[in-house]
Amino acid sequence: MSEKKLKPIDLKNLEPEEKVKYEIAEELGLLDKVMAEGWRSLSSKETGRIGGLITKRKRKS
Repeated sequence: MSEKKLKPIDLKNLEPEEKVKYEIAEELGLLDKVMAEGWRSLSSKETGRIGGLITKRKRKS
């Protein structure tokens, strides 16, 4: 498995869809983990939870 360099994420300059994903990760207490280890570090349960909440928010707007 090759080690990829994690690009620093600028939370202020994100696409709207990406912004929602990071906001939800923060609400679930997963943002620190994502920032440190990347999205791949999340379990399928955590990822599914984020996806479900993104879908729920899209339906509301």
